[in-house]
Amino acid sequence: MGEFKVHRVRFFDYMPTAIRAMAFNAHTERLALARMDGSVEIFNFTDHYFQEKVIPGKDSRSIESLCWVGGRLFSAGLNGEIAEYDLENLRPKYSMEAYGGPIWTIISNTQGTQLAIGCEDGTVKLFEVLEEHIQFERNLDRQKGRIISLSWHPSGTHIAAGMMDMIRVFDVPTGHAVQRLLVDRGFGGSKSRETVVWSVAFLSDHTVVSGDSAGKVQVWDGHTGTLVKTHLVTKWDVLALSVSKDESSVVAGTSEGTVIQFQFIAPTLQQDKEWVRTRTFKNHTHDVRALAEIETAIVSGGMDTHLVVRPLLEKFDEMSHASGLRKIHFPHRNLVSCAKKAGLLLFQFPGQLELWRLGDSDGHGKPGDRLPLKRKPEKLLLLKRKGEDHICCSALSSCGGWLAYSTVSCVRIYRLQTDNNNISITKVSKLPKVLRSAHQLCFSLDSSKMFAASSQSSVLVIALTQSECKYVHTLKPKSGSRQPIHLMTTSVDGKWLAAANSDCEIHVYNLQKLKLHCIVPVYGSCPSAMGIHPTTNNLTMVHADQQLFEYSIVEKQYTDWSRKLQKQGLHNVWLDRDTPVTHVTFNQKNPNQVVLHDMHMFCIIDQSLPLPDQKTQFYNQITLRSLSEQERPSHLHAFKICKTFQDLLCVSLLDDQSLVVVERPLLAITSQLPAPVRQKKFAT
Repeated sequence: MGEFKVHRVRFFDYMPTAIRAMAFNAHTERLALARMDGSVEIFNFTDHYFQEKVIPGKDSRSIESLCWVGGRLFSAGLNGEIAEYDLENLRPKYSMEAYGGPIWTIISNTQGTQLAIGCEDGTVKLFEVLEEHIQFERNLDRQKGRIISLSWHPSGTHIAAGMMDMIRVFDVPTGHAVQRLLVDRGFGGSKSRETVVWSVAFLSDHTVVSGDSAGKVQVWDGHTGTLVKTHLVTKWDVLALSVSKDESSVVAGTSEGTVIQFQFIAPTLQQDKEWVRTRTFKNHTHDVRALAEIETAIVSGGMDTHLVVRPLLEKFDEMSHASGLRKIHFPHRNLVSCAKKAGLLLFQFPGQLELWRLGDSDGHGKPGDRLPLKRKPEKLLLLKRKGEDHICCSALSSCGGWLAYSTVSCVRIYRLQTDNNNISITKVSKLPKVLRSAHQLCFSLDSSKMFAASSQSSVLVIALTQSECKYVHTLKPKSGSRQPIHLMTTSVDGKWLAAANSDCEIHVYNLQKLKLHCIVPVYGSCPSAMGIHPTTNNLTMVHADQQLFEYSIVEKQYTDWSRKLQKQGLHNVWLDRDTPVTHVTFNQKNPNQVVLHDMHMFCIIDQSLPLPDQKTQFYNQITLRSLSEQERPSHLHAFKICKTFQDLLCVSLLDDQSLVVVERPLLAITSQLPAPVRQKKFAT
C-alpha cells in the first residue's frame, strides 16, 4: 500500500438535522425526505438507495409533510405555505399561502387530481392540481380544533382527519363531516391531557387506523364509526403510520425509536382475519417521525438524523446483500474541499464555511505512531452566508487563493491571501450576470478558471484574474438532458472537464476548444465519484452500484485495464459494500495508484498488481504482514483496503504526499442530539 503521513482531521463538526417527513413514489421508486432545516433529499431506490438530488433548505422554510403527485413533489409546513419543487433546478418552483395558519399535513388523492391540507384553523382545504400550478378549490366543514393528520380513501370519496381527541370522516363531494370517532385519553395522570391523533390511515374496506399521543394504535370501522381494536404499544407517542400497497400490513413509529408492524392475518386457523401486532424493530434511539412501507422494506427516519432501510425478509427468497439492514448517515456528496498545494481545508455547513490550515510535524516514527505537532491545525476563516438560502455547494482552489460558494439565489466568489498567520479576504464585487446560481463549483488546477454547473446540464466557464471575473463560454450537452449536474472534475493540464448528471450521463469537454469532446457510454447506475488521472488523462468513474470503470478521454474508449476488470468482475466483498464511493484522487508519485473512499474505508487500487478473483482473500492486509518477503508477492492483489479510519467524509492526497483523512465519528453526532425519552431498562 505504501507509507503516508496522515493528517487525521476530526474538527469538522458536521451535524445533520432531524428527518421530519418522507414520501415514497412507487412509480419512479424515489423517496423524498425532508429535514428540520427545510432541505429535501431525493433517493433513488432502484439504484442502491443513492442520494441523487438535494434541494437546500432555507431559514424561513418549515416542512411538516411531503406528497408526490405523479413525478411532482409538494410540501407543506408550519409557515402556512404549500410549495412545489423544481426537481431539475433543485429549488422551490413556487410557494403559495394557504390562509389557514400553520399546515400540519398534505396528501393527494389516488387519481392525482386534488391535494388536501390540514390547517391550524380547523379547515381541510382542497386544491386542484393543474399542469403548471395548483389552485384553491374549496374548504370542507370547518372544525373547532386543528387538523393534525389526513388520509384519503383510495376511492377519493372520503377523507379521514386526525384531530385532538377525535377523528373526523368527511364526505368529499358534499364537504360535510359524516363520522366522529372519539379517541380515548391515556391512563392515570395523562387522562387530563388531550390526545393528539398524530397519524391516520384510511383503507379500501373503510377501516381507519390511527396512532396517537397516548401510545395507542387503534383500528376503527369507518362505516359505523365504532372502535374495533386497540393496541397499546408504548407509554409515549405513536408519531407515524404507513400502509403497505396491498393493505395487508401497517407499520407504526414511536417516540421510543421503535417501529412496530401490524398484519391483517388470522391468529388461528379457526378465526377470522384481524389486525395483529407481529414484529418490533429497534433501529433508532429517538423519535421515529417519518415512515414508508415499500414493497420489500420498511424505511424510517427521525430525530437521530439517519435513514434506515429495514428489508422484510419474507419478501426475499434467499439471504443476500439486498436483504441486509442499511443505514444512511452521511450525504452522498462532498462537503469538504481540499487545497492540495496550500494544505487548506474548506468545510461546508448550511449557514457558513470554515477554512482551516492543517497542522504540521517534522517528526518521524514507525507506522501507527502519533507524531508531535510543531504547528497545530488552525481555523483561518469563518464565512457566514448572506440571506436566508442555505449553501448548496462550495469550492476552494488548489493554491488556496480562491473560494466560492452558491445558494439557489446567488454565487459569491472571494480572493484569499494568506501570509504566515494573517489572512485577508476580498469579495469579488462584479460577477457575470449569467452566474446566478450553481449546482456544483470547481476550479482549474492553475486557478485561472472557475466552472459552474448551471441549468439543463450546462457548465459556465468563468475566467479569473486578480481584479475581476469574466464570463467566457457555456458548455452545453448534446443529449438535451435537463437533469442537474452533481459531479465535476478537471484534468491537471487544464485541457479536460468531465461533468456527470442525474441521467447517468458523463460529458467530457475540451477546454482549449471550448466544445464537447465525447460522451462516456451511459451506464445504468448513477456516478457517485470520478477523477481524471494527472498523467494519462484517463477518467476513473465509480457508480452507485460499486462498479468501477476507466475511460481513455484521448482515445474515447475504455482502457484495457477497465475491460479486463469488467470481464473478470469485481470481488463480491467490494460489490456488497453499502455506502457509495464519494471521492477519487491519484498518487502523482505512483501513476498506477488510484485512491478512493466511502464512509467506512479508503482503498488504494494498484493497477500494476493482479485483480482479485472470488477465491482471493479480499481483506488481506493482516495476512500479508504475517508472511515473509518471499511469500508475500503471491498473495498481493490490486485492491488495498484500510479500515483504520472510520466515518469518513473525505480522504485526499496533498502535493507533499501526505494523506488527509476527515472523520466525523457517529458517536460525536449522537452526543449532540437531545436526550431520548426515558425508558425503563432491565434491572434498573
